[in-house]
Amino acid sequence: MHYWGYDGGWFGGLFMLIAMFLLWGGLVATGVILLRRFARPPDRRGDALKILDERFARGEIDKDEYEQRRAILRG
Repeated sequence: MHYWGYDGGWFGGLFMLIAMFLLWGGLVATGVILLRRFARPPDRRGDALKILDERFARGEIDKDEYEQRRAILRG
């Protein structure tokens, strides 16, 4: 079958297959890059408060130190 005046045979089919892989791979890579660039960073403040709560529950810090650090973390 002729496309644009060229009969590629098996080479043309192989070329089209490779081109499709490159096209879809490029689209997926672009999507991943955009998601990483514009995604919100994880909330580290929640992790810090959780660790602070655990340290207080284990008795590693007293109530005054707990409340002072909690106020700092909450801003």
